[in-house]
Amino acid sequence: MTDIESLRRLTEAVEMAGADIAPTYLEYIQLSFAIATDCGEAGRDFFHRLCRMSPKYQREHAERVFSNALTAQRGEVHLGTVFHLAEAMGVTVSKEVVVNSRTGTRSTAGTVPQSFTHVRTDNKVNDDEMAEEEKEELLYGSEPQHPLPTFPEAGWPEFLQRIIKAGGNMIQHDIMLLGALTALGACMSRYVRCLYGGKYHHPSLQCFVVAPSASGKGILSYIRLLVEPIHDEIRTEVATQMKAYKKEKAAYDAMGKERSKMEAPQMPPNRMFLISGNNTGTGILQNIMDSDGTGLICEAEADTLSTAIGSDHGHWSDTLRKAFDHDRLSYNRRTDQEYREVKKSYLSVLISGTPSQVQTFIPTAEDGSYSRQMYYYMCGISKWISQFMDNGVDWEEIFTAMGLEWKGKLSEIKAHGIHTLQLTDEQKEEFDTVFSGLFERSSVANGREMYSFVARLAVNLCRIMSEVAVLRALESPHPYDFKTSPSSPFTPDKEIPADNCKDGIITRWDVSISQEDFHAVLSLTEALYCHATHILSFLPSTEVSHRCNADRDYLFQKLGNEFTRTQLLEEAVAMGIKENTALTWLKRLTKYGKLVSVDGKGSYARTCVYE
Repeated sequence: MTDIESLRRLTEAVEMAGADIAPTYLEYIQLSFAIATDCGEAGRDFFHRLCRMSPKYQREHAERVFSNALTAQRGEVHLGTVFHLAEAMGVTVSKEVVVNSRTGTRSTAGTVPQSFTHVRTDNKVNDDEMAEEEKEELLYGSEPQHPLPTFPEAGWPEFLQRIIKAGGNMIQHDIMLLGALTALGACMSRYVRCLYGGKYHHPSLQCFVVAPSASGKGILSYIRLLVEPIHDEIRTEVATQMKAYKKEKAAYDAMGKERSKMEAPQMPPNRMFLISGNNTGTGILQNIMDSDGTGLICEAEADTLSTAIGSDHGHWSDTLRKAFDHDRLSYNRRTDQEYREVKKSYLSVLISGTPSQVQTFIPTAEDGSYSRQMYYYMCGISKWISQFMDNGVDWEEIFTAMGLEWKGKLSEIKAHGIHTLQLTDEQKEEFDTVFSGLFERSSVANGREMYSFVARLAVNLCRIMSEVAVLRALESPHPYDFKTSPSSPFTPDKEIPADNCKDGIITRWDVSISQEDFHAVLSLTEALYCHATHILSFLPSTEVSHRCNADRDYLFQKLGNEFTRTQLLEEAVAMGIKENTALTWLKRLTKYGKLVSVDGKGSYARTCVYE
């Protein structure tokens, strides 16, 4: 029986049962990809018929979702997923009949594939390998068996500590730290920098917090309050300038023939700091250019960006990639021969979303957007947590006040020009040692897929170090008073002439980072890497035919450079990983040359050894 015939019979059974087999957005997306992969355009009508069972069904939205699935074609989700979703809602399919376990209704059905318990890929393997692969249970977007690590406690600058305090637990502390670093870094981007790889990098970060619904990521909304005073001030200035422009324009228009002797008034740029993610390709470029290349996209739902980027007038994911590297942005309109550009861009991005929104925003690991983001995955809630603990605290009021305080600090930074981080030789050596080991480690579980992420994580951490160093320096009573205080945290750039220093004409400053702050930032590496490996499991596989989530990386990291088969199974059981799954990983990594059998009796060693 063909796939389309099997789908037709299942659709009829679901309609007869009146079952909503895609109650949430995650199932909705899986349904579209499964049908698109195995049935193509011929499955569109059946997709609509299955979705119509939901009270949330909207035909136009369903059309866009299915068209996107046809284009993206995620090969590891097949028609079996549709049968699995139906079975989860009480519609079971057998060779002879379809039975609704809730109502007892029976209807005739044809033969359907016997097993849909595993997510499969289109990669071609021989029969023996397929039999071995099917022992490994891979769940798309599943929670990791072992808890993902949180950030180590550290004595962050006092302003950051006050922001982190709003979190109710360690995980919320982490996302508030990431959110604060992204938002504050966006404000400092034109005035703070570090030299890395022969290029100056500014603290323009792109951060994606992923969590199931109602997991607590909504606390990130407070971060926006830190930068709203800056945005509001800019918008007030724009409103004043527009009022003056309209007055000048009206006077100009009333001049009659005398206008030919006068230059027409120019409309002021529509500047802003907080840039909407619900934007067109040209619109986002206009917003960035009007704001001299600087801005922050702060959205609570990742699909706001993915929908805008995927629209007919969207396709601006390349803008995000270019902005990360501070590249030049430009556009040209043939209609009125308008050409605009900005030499350097400093756009930052802070978004949150559910696991199902990851793949719509980042279609594949090969897309450059994946390696440029920093990720944090929050597990779903498993027990009731009282929300009355902070009854006496109004966090909105506190963050609004901190936003005004931050505006004052930022004004001080702006008034003194450019601040450049200077690492010591010892710090550079330690940094390289950590990332050299991480680079080798990434190849064990994920081949080359994590290489670009590790490389850009190093860039992100250097950017974070520069802003943490500046935040720490601002805690000093007189941070720029280098004449009377030899231990001043800011010192004039070595190329500033001595006469300028004597006269206080200094536009470039050097700043060092303390060992404590250096290690605090460097300690984020492990957690950010582990969270990214878990997010990788949500994306279509490229090089590795069956890619797991962070559990594989954690398991083999814990085993060390040499281990036995027995130790592998013991650790796997302790983590809740099935033995067959662990053995499949062992076989695959040995096949790819990442592990080697030492004695032929169950002892293994890494081929790439790292500290």
